Amino acid sequence: MDTQVTRQLQQFLEEDIGLGDITTDSVFSPKQEGKAVFVAKEDFVVAGLDEIVPLVFTTRNPRIVCAAMKKDGEAVHPGEHIFSAQGPVRDLLSAERLALNLVQRLSGIATLTAAFVHEIEGLPVRIIDTRKTTPGLRAFEKYAVRVGGGHNHRFSLADGLLLKDNHIAACGSITQAVQTLRDKAPHTLKIEVETENLAQVAECLACGVEIIMLDNMAPALMRQAVTLIAGRALVEASGGVNLANVREIAETGVDLISVGALTHSAKAVDISMRLSV
Repeated sequence: MDTQVTRQLQQFLEEDIGLGDITTDSVFSPKQEGKAVFVAKEDFVVAGLDEIVPLVFTTRNPRIVCAAMKKDGEAVHPGEHIFSAQGPVRDLLSAERLALNLVQRLSGIATLTAAFVHEIEGLPVRIIDTRKTTPGLRAFEKYAVRVGGGHNHRFSLADGLLLKDNHIAACGSITQAVQTLRDKAPHTLKIEVETENLAQVAECLACGVEIIMLDNMAPALMRQAVTLIAGRALVEASGGVNLANVREIAETGVDLISVGALTHSAKAVDISMRLSV
């Protein structure tokens, strides 16, 4: 796990614990030892147990010994024990909420992603995420998308060239916006452009755009766009994607389907921690 993630976990612990866990510290002595077990309370795909949750506990106290009964990406069922941590009770309890918050959140994302991936099974298309992530949790949430079988779009604005509607409106046209990018941006980066109709798709093709996003298009219009593009650019479908329509969208022939809901609307799964002393 990189040092940035470790620093973030330390900050998260400091946010939650503050000046100290006055309840736990009043009830338990520093010498009391215990064992905590995470128990699944519903079906889900687990994410966060391989490194993140153990690091929460060992960041709190390096003496805590962690063991995962499930690996990230595995299916989990109600009643299963998925993780244990053994060490000072004070530290187990003070790290409990952060550890649960993260594994519940990340497993929810992995589970939803896996559901989308299942819906497009057998088709040559990727499910990808967006930058619609929780501030401070982007690296964690994008990891959970990968655990669920999805793929990542940009991690930050520095990772790719993507002209959206406001860029295009400010420049006056797709052609002008693309030309400005080519004059100023690194030649090593591909250009992606957001389009809303076939005229804009045709303009992108005339400009030699490498990736064309079909934004909020109906599946019938997407099919026409894919036919027009004819393999001259990667095609990304975006906007209004859900589990009910993702298969139909995938069948239009697009290469990528971006789903903001993977990270902004995933429901946290239900996990509890049981302590024995």
